[in-house]
Amino acid sequence: MRKAEREIKDPVELENVIRRAEVCRLAMVDDGEPYIVPLNFGYRDGSLYFHCAREGRKLDILRENPKVCFELETDVHLVKGEKACQWSTSFESVIGWGTAAISLDEKEIREGLEVLMSHYTEGPYDLDPRSLSLTALIKVKVERMTGKRSKR
Repeated sequence: MRKAEREIKDPVELENVIRRAEVCRLAMVDDGEPYIVPLNFGYRDGSLYFHCAREGRKLDILRENPKVCFELETDVHLVKGEKACQWSTSFESVIGWGTAAISLDEKEIREGLEVLMSHYTEGPYDLDPRSLSLTALIKVKVERMTGKRSKR
């Protein structure tokens, strides 16, 4: 990282950024072309959890190449400057890499959705059986991540 003083290295601080983020952007490679999607997510024990329909481009890509990159940010604020090139942004972010696994198992989907829901609200969660039957779970095992902080 070019500005080492901005790097977030402490795993507890990295997880704190993840827990405060509201959206995770999941990047994949589709036949040599980048593809990125913003998703709701959950995080537990070094893994990110996402849900989606049981078919679609995202799943097709992950079946071919499960390696992913992800990005999350929080506390984003525009910092105005007196001149054009003096403007900046205050933020905390995490970028990471991992391997995705797709599950259609109802028990795993239920557990993953509970992790996802707990990111946004307290339980208990009334998960509709019909919705579960239409849902796929993507679990990304985080292999490494780095963080950055710019507080102005």
